[in-house]
Amino acid sequence: MAKRLIPNLNRVLVEKILPPSKTNAGILLPEKTTRLNSGRVVAVGPGARDRDGNVIPVSVKEGDTVLLPEYGGTDVKLGDKE
Repeated sequence: MAKRLIPNLNRVLVEKILPPSKTNAGILLPEKTTRLNSGRVVAVGPGARDRDGNVIPVSVKEGDTVLLPEYGGTDVKLGDKE
């Protein structure tokens, strides 16, 4: 059975991008430089509604790369992905 998360209203589901731990030349990077606060948009809600009932679309679309706040958002774990 496949599980799927569908965001509501103007919510966005983002999957964190794991930075490389090694450069192309084979140099190992320290753990502090591997912390990257960016992610790829996996799913987007339909958008919020204004007072008249019109839908205000979300400005990002699936596949976009976005920056994440350090302490913002809600962590969700589905299977082995976070």
